Amino acid sequence: MSWGIGTLRSYLVRQNLFLLGVCLSIGIGVYLLADMFDRLDDFVDAGLGMNVIASYYGHKLPLIISQILPAVFFLSFVVQLGLMARNRELLALRAGGCSLGRLVRFFFVYAVILSLVQLAFSQFVGAWGENEARRIWKEDVRNKQLDEMVMKDIWFRNAEFIVHSAEIAPGKMTASDVTVYEFDLDSRRLVRVLNSQRVKIEEFGWRVFYPIILDTRDFSSQTARSMLLPVMQDVNALAAIKESSGRAKLPLLELGKAIRDLEAAGSNVERLRTIWHGKIAYAFTMACMALVALAINSYTENIYVGVGLGLVLIFAQYGVYVVGISAGQQGVVPPLVGAWFGNFVFALAACLRLLYVGSPLVERLVSAPFRYLNQSPIRGWE
Repeated sequence: MSWGIGTLRSYLVRQNLFLLGVCLSIGIGVYLLADMFDRLDDFVDAGLGMNVIASYYGHKLPLIISQILPAVFFLSFVVQLGLMARNRELLALRAGGCSLGRLVRFFFVYAVILSLVQLAFSQFVGAWGENEARRIWKEDVRNKQLDEMVMKDIWFRNAEFIVHSAEIAPGKMTASDVTVYEFDLDSRRLVRVLNSQRVKIEEFGWRVFYPIILDTRDFSSQTARSMLLPVMQDVNALAAIKESSGRAKLPLLELGKAIRDLEAAGSNVERLRTIWHGKIAYAFTMACMALVALAINSYTENIYVGVGLGLVLIFAQYGVYVVGISAGQQGVVPPLVGAWFGNFVFALAACLRLLYVGSPLVERLVSAPFRYLNQSPIRGWE
């Protein structure tokens, strides 16, 4: 096959795009069914009509595509190679002088181009759709569920008070199992500790009922019927912070600007920097898994075995990716290393397999120790 002839390349691309469309349609359908079953009660409780639900999932569709596209592309590629092997097309290519290396280069370049498309789509169209879907969920669903919302294990500071509450219900304006630490602002010493099982959040402060008050100056303890503490904390703002996804959901360019601003202010940006690299690494999972698909095909040309093995490797690769991201966010490894760790491990393993299969010299070198060990020791004594 001459590299200048584009007929074969066009055929391979068209075949892959067709299979990609089929697998993507199935993946979107499964995703939508699972998500709708998970959120159906929320939609019903909020009393939403079909037009709002359709608008929500219509805006969420680009996000769904950007999330499942790497896995869908990998499966479509495994299926394509399996069909080509079953139809003897790969055998015909090898007989016509098309080497494994040439096929690997073509499919890798093709996967890199799709990775760039996936990155641009997810960071522009996908990010816009996610913001709109989040807005619909927040305004039409979550606000109507405010009475049922409960925030757990909340800490905050307000003036001379540091407050911990086991539960806060913003819709009911109540809190339970509250501990209030009161400090003297001048000396910064702890003055009192108040414990109350029931708190009513009012306009001019938090009213605690039957609080147990410990005075740290003389370690005396007393109980009051109720008292109003001048804690002026907006619990609705706390709810918004609790529900928001933060800067991690920002598109790539905006997240990069936020990282630079926070870094200039002296903040720790390891977590956000890992997420920034992770967005790029996730898009280029497609290029990595293209190599893995070729490695699977070199191991077995059975399409059913290939798909089954591919499903296992999808979960394995995502697991390694999550471990790397977590390590980068916690500062165990640099953000760049953590974000690309999963891709590097699987791409390296796939490249070693393809090198072993495609290079007779490498295969002889690798197999030589095993051939030596398989020799019978008894023959040496004959």
